[in-house]
Amino acid sequence: MELTAQWWDRILAGFARSQPPELSLTEVGIILLIAAALSIPRATWRYFGLFSTVVHELGHAFAALMTGRRVTGIRLNFDHSGLTTSFGRPGWRTAWASFWGYPAPAVVGAVLIWAGFAGWAPATLSVGALVLLVSLLFIRNAGGVLILLGAVAVSTVLVLAVPPEFTGHVVVALGIALLVGSVRDLGKVAAVHARRRRDRGQSDAHLLYRATGIPAAAWLVLFAVVIAGSLAWAWNSVAAGLGLWP
Repeated sequence: MELTAQWWDRILAGFARSQPPELSLTEVGIILLIAAALSIPRATWRYFGLFSTVVHELGHAFAALMTGRRVTGIRLNFDHSGLTTSFGRPGWRTAWASFWGYPAPAVVGAVLIWAGFAGWAPATLSVGALVLLVSLLFIRNAGGVLILLGAVAVSTVLVLAVPPEFTGHVVVALGIALLVGSVRDLGKVAAVHARRRRDRGQSDAHLLYRATGIPAAAWLVLFAVVIAGSLAWAWNSVAAGLGLWP
C-alpha cells in the first residue's frame, strides 16, 4: 500500500511543469546511442518492439474513439503483431481508425521529445502510466496481458525511480527510440508489399485499400509523410533545446 501511495503521489506530482533539461550536444549524442540500442539491434528490438506495437494498437484505438466508434478489444502478440477491434458507423471513420497505426509511434515519439525539452517530461510519464493501466481493460488475449503488464511495470519503475533531473533525458530517449522504431516498421511493411505480397493480407495499407479502394501504395506514402513530419518536428525540438535556433 505504501508503494502504491508513493506511485500515486508521483503520478499527481508529474502534472506540474518542471525545469527543462539543459542538455549538451554530447548528452544528446549519448541519448541517441541509447535510443538506437533499444530500437535497432534485433536482440533489444525483440522487447522494445513490443512497446512500439502497444503504441501502434493504441493509435488505432484512440483514432476510433475520436470518431465515436466503440473499441471492443485489443490483441497483442509476441511476434509484434496486433489487432484492435472497434464498431460504429462505417465509411471514413473506419479508414481513419485503420490509418493511425504505423504513424502513431512516430507522433508519440515526437511528442515525447518536445515534452522532454519543454519541461513536461514528468507529465508524459504520468499520462503514459495511466493510459497503459486503462488499456488493460481492453486486452483480449493472454499474451497481450503479459505484454501490457510488462509495459506497466516499466512505466512504474520510471515514475518511481528516475530522479526528476533525469526525467527529461529518459523521455527524450524513449521518443527517439519510438521514432527510429516507426521508420523500421514502415520499412518492414513496405517490404511486405514489395517482396512478400502473400503476407500483405493483414497489412494496414492493404486493409485500407479494401475499405476505400485507394491503392495500398498511396497509404504507404501517407504513412511516410506523417512519419517524416514527426521526424521534422522532433528535430526542431532538439535544435531548439540545444539552442541551435530560437
